[in-house]
Amino acid sequence: MLASGGDEDPVTGSIHAGLTPYWSEKLGKTSMVAFQASQRSGILYAELSGERVLVSGDAVLFSKSELYI
Repeated sequence: MLASGGDEDPVTGSIHAGLTPYWSEKLGKTSMVAFQASQRSGILYAELSGERVLVSGDAVLFSKSELYI
């Protein structure tokens, strides 16, 4: 739960973007599948591409808006 009372993302891509270079070096792999074992668990895919980490997975759209300037 967030401090505002809303649900937190079940899988946090930002932490996996930080973990991917570490595990890539340890395992000798550039592509990995990660499972976040939390109450609202989920799976994501991470790929080390040079100095970037590409993170992908399933998502659910819960809001849509337009900004007019």
